[in-house]
Amino acid sequence: MTEAFKKDVEAGLDAKPKTLPSKYFYDKKGDALFVEIMNLPEYYLTPCEMDIFQNKTQELINELGLKPESYFELIELGAGDGTKTKELLRSLDSQNYSFDYFPIDISSNALELLEKDLSQELPNVAVQTKQGDYFTVLASLKVSKKPKIILFLGSNIGNMTDDLAAEFIYNLGANLQAGDRLLLGVDLIKSKEIVLPAYNDPNGITAKFNHNLLNRINNELEGNFNLNDFEHRPEYDEKEGIAKSFIVSTSNQTVEIKSIGKSYHFIKGEKIHTEISRKYNDELIEKIIENTDFIIQSKILDNKGYFADYILAKKNQI
Repeated sequence: MTEAFKKDVEAGLDAKPKTLPSKYFYDKKGDALFVEIMNLPEYYLTPCEMDIFQNKTQELINELGLKPESYFELIELGAGDGTKTKELLRSLDSQNYSFDYFPIDISSNALELLEKDLSQELPNVAVQTKQGDYFTVLASLKVSKKPKIILFLGSNIGNMTDDLAAEFIYNLGANLQAGDRLLLGVDLIKSKEIVLPAYNDPNGITAKFNHNLLNRINNELEGNFNLNDFEHRPEYDEKEGIAKSFIVSTSNQTVEIKSIGKSYHFIKGEKIHTEISRKYNDELIEKIIENTDFIIQSKILDNKGYFADYILAKKNQI
């Protein structure tokens, strides 16, 4: 992990404009901060998708085409703490559905905590945690040929550009069989007044989450970022439908990263682009899946109409 981290940080800070990959937000501290973010009143994404999982659970089960007597594998990409998924697991367990739950995450810490929680809360659910890259794990699970339901929740797809999202969905399909389904949770395009506070809460938790990336560089790559000299600054364009996160230098300064063997100069106001969060509508989802093996089977909205869980089915190849 350290070598990959070093390589990605060097490539990102050498780029013009400078970037850092958002996947490195997540270590033990980052995981804890993101759990805090998900519980913030401004961060509507989690409660809106939770509303679907709590209040439309049976509709989800029905639209996924699940039958109690037919075994399937429930595979979650980027499972995190599994809060929303537990609602689905609880309902499936109470109705005696036959399945195994495979949470996949890059964070071994998150998986350990999730496995421990599930062993206490839902001891009858068979859990097989898988740490690592989504597609490596999916390729290993592909050999089973069992029916699969893939969960990709929390609008995580929105952290990709549209081209990367299309490639991601295409590659997912390559690891699935006809009839398998993908439950894709996405944030819908809304006004700036609703979206922007979700990425810039007044308590500064989101800022700490973004700063943790610099903290990791300091701790793991021997960097000397002064966190007080960098500011978290998100932006959102309603027309474009994309929220962007930046870490902005508040002065002219030079940062050394010893393990890379380089120093990086920042001018006052210079941005490091860390993350995008794309918002969607039906037209955008159709565009992203147009060259894949998926079709939209249905869409389930939360009660506010802020968030959607699209159910995509893999069609038969011609």
